[in-house]
Amino acid sequence: MADPSFDVVSKVDRQEVDNALNQAAKELANRFDFRGTGAEVSWAGDEAITIKAETKERCTAAIEVFKEKLVKRNVSQKAFDVGEPTLSGKTYRVTGTLVQGISSEKAKEIGKKIREEAPKGVQAQIQGDQLRVSAKKKDHLQEVIALLKASDFGIALQFTNYR
Repeated sequence: MADPSFDVVSKVDRQEVDNALNQAAKELANRFDFRGTGAEVSWAGDEAITIKAETKERCTAAIEVFKEKLVKRNVSQKAFDVGEPTLSGKTYRVTGTLVQGISSEKAKEIGKKIREEAPKGVQAQIQGDQLRVSAKKKDHLQEVIALLKASDFGIALQFTNYR
């Protein structure tokens, strides 16, 4: 039988993001402090979200409303990368992207952390945009999961395919 293993991935449930976006759009339309400010949030492609408002402060507040809705839907803040609002014509606009998959640099950084601090006999292999971690004992895998949860790599990590 093969060694126990699990996959480290960085994925976002698109349906949950869509639900959060719809809730944020409804709140922006109904809240009294957003009335008449032209605040709106919408999809701008497959992985991008556009937030618009007439003032920079309202645009920043709309970003916070959307992030709040993401948190309520169990989507990590690290999965949504957004910049600063910029003036575009008469409105301020900002486009944020959903961060999915583990880049090769991040995968190498995670692999290095596992090699340095995990128990002996734990291996990590990069497989596309995810990492496969395997060990002789399931207890060692539990320790690696705890180690990775305690570390901050700047991306949202999930642990799947545990066997």
